[in-house]
Amino acid sequence: MPHRRVTISAHNGAHARPVAELARLALAHGAPVTLATDDGAVVELASILAVMDLALAEGDVVTLSTTVSHDADAVLDAMVDVLAPR
Repeated sequence: MPHRRVTISAHNGAHARPVAELARLALAHGAPVTLATDDGAVVELASILAVMDLALAEGDVVTLSTTVSHDADAVLDAMVDVLAPR
């Protein structure tokens, strides 16, 4: 299963705008994409409210996962860019 482990570096963590972008990317991907926290919470990225309920902050470490597909790596890389912009 393709996955990415990322430390959130986005200013103010995962607030409404980045979470909405993650949901947009997940929905466009078509296959389920999950976000798992180090404390064991797992949510679907297509659910804005579920992700917002996690109250992810700058410095939190999360794992993004999806099923194998031709665009799985590109989708996960785009999500990493949202959570940890360069």
